[in-house]
Amino acid sequence: MNIPRLVIAGTQSGVGKTSLTLGLVALLRRRGLRVQTFKAGPDYLDPGYLALASGRPCYNLDGWMMGHTYVESVFHRATADADIAVVEGVMGLFDGAAPDSNEGSTAEIARWLDAPVLLVVNAHGMARSLAAMVHGYANFDPQLRLAGVIANRCGSARHARWLSDSLKAAKLPPLLGHVERDSLPELPSRHLGLVTADSASFSPALLDKLADALKSGMSVDAIVEAARQADCSRTLQRSVSPPNAGAFGYRLGIARDEAFHFYYPDNLEALEQAGCELVPFSPIHDPALPSNLSGLYLGGGYPEEHAAALAANRNLLQQVRQFAAAGGLIYAECGGLMYLAEGIETTNGARHALLGLLPAWTRMCSRRKSLGYVEVTLSTDSLWGRRGEQLRGHEFHYSELLADPTTNSDWQTAYEARHRQSDVVTREGFQRGRVLASYMHLHFASRPAAVQRFVACLAESKPTP
Repeated sequence: MNIPRLVIAGTQSGVGKTSLTLGLVALLRRRGLRVQTFKAGPDYLDPGYLALASGRPCYNLDGWMMGHTYVESVFHRATADADIAVVEGVMGLFDGAAPDSNEGSTAEIARWLDAPVLLVVNAHGMARSLAAMVHGYANFDPQLRLAGVIANRCGSARHARWLSDSLKAAKLPPLLGHVERDSLPELPSRHLGLVTADSASFSPALLDKLADALKSGMSVDAIVEAARQADCSRTLQRSVSPPNAGAFGYRLGIARDEAFHFYYPDNLEALEQAGCELVPFSPIHDPALPSNLSGLYLGGGYPEEHAAALAANRNLLQQVRQFAAAGGLIYAECGGLMYLAEGIETTNGARHALLGLLPAWTRMCSRRKSLGYVEVTLSTDSLWGRRGEQLRGHEFHYSELLADPTTNSDWQTAYEARHRQSDVVTREGFQRGRVLASYMHLHFASRPAAVQRFVACLAESKPTP
């Protein structure tokens, strides 16, 4: 497929990839182009901003979680009606799941998609040293094509000319854009990263400011031409839909509001293709569950920011308890686990009682408790498969359980989770009957058998009245 494509990578985290990508997407849309965005890595927050900027869903591309074939498949499907594809990288260009390979890195995605790379550099205080840095990135992996450089935090237009001349003199990829220091508007953030993108946190006016800040210093024509130079001689893998695509047989309630919104769009699409009608509801605002549900999916988000409001919606809490007591299927991950627990203790010591199905309180911590990839091996039959089957995902949370839910209860662990960075194996995935709660964010769309298993479990449900 000959769609122009490019990857916007950084020399490291914090160089301004997200702001620059958002501004560039806006500039491309001003030209009337249909821009399909992607985010390398497992992040939930950047894709929300990229989706608003492009007006289309943004998909994660993660080599470690998803694998080569699936990455090509989702790229092929999502770009079918687009004019250009823009992939925002993660961390530095070569940073990923391993210190000795491209596994899980932006570079891996760029190679798999045969996509040219724009390298974002923090140019503050640099002159000819930029050429030395770019030389290293351009030559580190001979199979990667560095198409150009974007210099962020330049001191002036004159500074940018110096940087451009240094690259030309060293016969390196050209400077295709520069942004002067302190000219980009800040994006709001909180402990997990950016504030979740919505009309309040990321307005059209803010997007316009980002685009305007880039307009004078960005060689958009040259960037589009670089994207057109992608090696498209090899046909990418086409997407494969699960059986019964589009035939809704089960209604699956999806928690969707300010507290719960961390979902991979292709995970949800895989459930729809396998026969699930996704029915959104708000644990904060709705007085009752939707009718005729076969199951509930409680995703991640910021329940700690809305703990008081969640606790105050007593009628919905009681309906969820009754749903579980009647044998209803519930899958809860990360923020959903916190909602399923006894309650949340905030950093100021306040306690807010929630569902109380999982027999333990959760507590917010001032420092991050977990961040990294996990490989899950099922230690018993569960909603996602049979004992011994494997899935991949990641953890990122600032909360912790204050007790082991399996102590003196009929809850058991269904996961043996191997943490990629430390190689430590923990027992997790708390399961009782048809309820499963975990801190792991699983990418199950890349495991079609897991999706089919989940839907088969839904089929055993007696729908709510």
